[in-house]
Amino acid sequence: MTSMNRFLLILLFVSFSVPTTAQFLSEKENLKEYKGFFNFHYNEEKDEIYLEVDKLDTEFLYVHFLTSGLGSNDIGLDRGQLGNEAVVKFQKAGNKLLLVQPNQKYRAETDNILEKQSVRQAFAKSVIYGFEIKEEKDSVYVIDFTPFLMEDAHDVAGRLKKGSYGTYKLDKSKSALALERTKAFPENVEFEALLTFEGEPNGRALYSVAPNAKKLSVIQHHSFVKLPDDNYGKRLFDPRSGAISISYLDYSTPVYEPIEKKFAIRHRLKKKNPDAEISAAEEPIIYYLDPGTPEPVKSALLEGARWWDEAFEEIGYKNAFQVKMLPEDADPLDTRYNMIQWVHRSTRGWSYGASVVDPRTGEIIKGHVSLGSLRIRQDFMIAQSLMNKPFAENDKNHREMMEMAVARIRQLSAHEVGHTIGFAHNFAASVNDNASVMDYPHPQFNLENDEISIENAYDTGIGDWDKVTVKYSYADIPKNTSEREFLNSVLEDAQEAGLQFISDSDARAQGGAHINAHLWDNGENATEELEKILKIRKIGIDNFSKDNIRTNEAYSVLEDVFVPLYFLHRYQVEAAVKIIGGLDYNYAVKGGNNKLWERADAKMQENALNSILKTLDAEEIAIPKEKLALFPPRAFGFNRSRESFKSNTGVAFDALSAPVTSANLSLSLLLHPQRMARLVQQKALDKKQLGAEEVLDELINETIKKSQRDTYVDEVQQAVNYQVLLQLIELAETESATAKVKAVTNFKIDELRDWLSNKDGAMHQQMFREIENYRKNPEEYKTKLNVPKIPDGSPIGSFRCQGMNMTK
Repeated sequence: MTSMNRFLLILLFVSFSVPTTAQFLSEKENLKEYKGFFNFHYNEEKDEIYLEVDKLDTEFLYVHFLTSGLGSNDIGLDRGQLGNEAVVKFQKAGNKLLLVQPNQKYRAETDNILEKQSVRQAFAKSVIYGFEIKEEKDSVYVIDFTPFLMEDAHDVAGRLKKGSYGTYKLDKSKSALALERTKAFPENVEFEALLTFEGEPNGRALYSVAPNAKKLSVIQHHSFVKLPDDNYGKRLFDPRSGAISISYLDYSTPVYEPIEKKFAIRHRLKKKNPDAEISAAEEPIIYYLDPGTPEPVKSALLEGARWWDEAFEEIGYKNAFQVKMLPEDADPLDTRYNMIQWVHRSTRGWSYGASVVDPRTGEIIKGHVSLGSLRIRQDFMIAQSLMNKPFAENDKNHREMMEMAVARIRQLSAHEVGHTIGFAHNFAASVNDNASVMDYPHPQFNLENDEISIENAYDTGIGDWDKVTVKYSYADIPKNTSEREFLNSVLEDAQEAGLQFISDSDARAQGGAHINAHLWDNGENATEELEKILKIRKIGIDNFSKDNIRTNEAYSVLEDVFVPLYFLHRYQVEAAVKIIGGLDYNYAVKGGNNKLWERADAKMQENALNSILKTLDAEEIAIPKEKLALFPPRAFGFNRSRESFKSNTGVAFDALSAPVTSANLSLSLLLHPQRMARLVQQKALDKKQLGAEEVLDELINETIKKSQRDTYVDEVQQAVNYQVLLQLIELAETESATAKVKAVTNFKIDELRDWLSNKDGAMHQQMFREIENYRKNPEEYKTKLNVPKIPDGSPIGSFRCQGMNMTK
């Protein structure tokens, strides 16, 4: 090869290897330029976005959201839903830029660089995406960002599949960038893409919300956000505090100290004048309300959310917590705005408060509340069912019902905002005169001259516990006082005031044991409140008439209005049953002044059992015969829904299934294997206590061995009694039941068989045959409870409420 040929070959190589990477953007015509935290360009001809990366190895926050959802509570893909947040950074690797997510779960918080490196190398990091470098100039790298935006970051397809709603794949031919909310600001850039998923739906859920259930289109939102500076102060977490926390392992911790670090999540808040007793904040915490919210909901949400400012005033901040309407040109998913969104779904469902949190520190970057718009209608219906002939004279007589429904929305706003400022549920607040909006409140009804009053169904304002949580998480630490010393004093003062904090898992009825922490309950004593609500329920049913609906409404609507009244006691049953085998305990720490735990005393448990057995008495739960005339077969166009009574009688109203459904709720809670195991244990430790055998004896005596004089009421009782037997067999066969629970239950079943063998009557003989069939082949015996599903009730007008750092 001649020298000239070699020169031409080298020249040709250089011309192909260098200049092309420097001219990618200049070759594009009519680019729309966006300048901000990252500069980027939009190519309309190709529907592509080109991102300029000028910050290699610099960490920032990446968050994704759903701008538009599917509108189904069950599916759970809502408008404005937050996805996961992640600290990420761009790293160069050859001709690629990698978007890397460092591992925040495992750290070494030390100045020793090699020690930090050893921890980073010990645990995996995640490369979220790889981009080919299209252009490089002056340490600025241009990448085609479009493929990243066309990914299903929110895992819509995966969640549909996991929920058995159908199998879908992203169809990029029907997807495109969305520019309406694609924007750039100095400290954040926002991108959106319309993504279409094509597939086969399973069941009716998607058909009910999509115009074409085989093609589902949603908009996903992506945010790149500058991380906060280092001036934020972490706040120690304490299990007694009611704070939501982050945690990580710090491998630089001395061996004699805990390696796991826990910190409360909270907004950044500092006084303008730190030495003043009361001062404005350097930057107040501001929440913005969705302008699409209608009145009177809008005013209720604004007022309820603003309740929190009282707690901030008590810790020395003036006007530090504010709630405003979102400016017209603002994007609710912009991380600069804490949001309260009004979300529509096809069915009633949960509201929730979520937060975008800096995973490094626990600092809340953005609070985001999603409120289901149909919940207000449920509270309206509860009020409608309880009022005595509200539409007897005027179909527009809805003032009292609206006032109750709006009062609930006001409280709900405060509750969900509470999650987003860092607070968990406190389900023990109801025993302390409703000391927290972070409890779930059942409407409080009163009897005045045997008339039901709904006037004060919901409290107003935050409670004493809410002030404790704000003080713990946000108060400035006094000078010359250690953080731990100050925080302990806050919690000890709360304890001395009689305030108790118990959160989610301890409050659940299925297997739950705490005697004070319940969902949707009222009153200091759950049993006394159950007796009260049963009395209110009876009066409400006695008063119930055609005048509980408007003129020209179908009687099928009247039947649906009757549902929340008939099951009015359901949540207080959940509360009272937990006293049986129940415990009172705290999230105690060594050195704290909380008591550890104690059992509910025997008399308290016996009273609770008597009240629960009352909910299995046909005279209590049978729908009065005269009321059955109000419920004809369903009208054309008014099919039963998930919130309707179910029926085993075809088109006819099923007068037996409703009591059986109600009784089955009480039975399933009372005979829960964990509750029965606690009864066995407590009897072994204290002979004066209630035991499993006594509970089963009382249950059988007050149901199966009981008859009613009235033939209709007796028919209801027999239907309930049959369920008692089936539930006993179910308990005996449940794998999770202990050997002693099974032994006691089987012993009682055998006793019952002997008693039934001498009884006449079709149902007695049927129960005898049921036991015989079970005994002949217990391994293959399958209990067939055949109980109509209880209509949806929770949320009442409201796993996780849901604190993502969320809170269903």
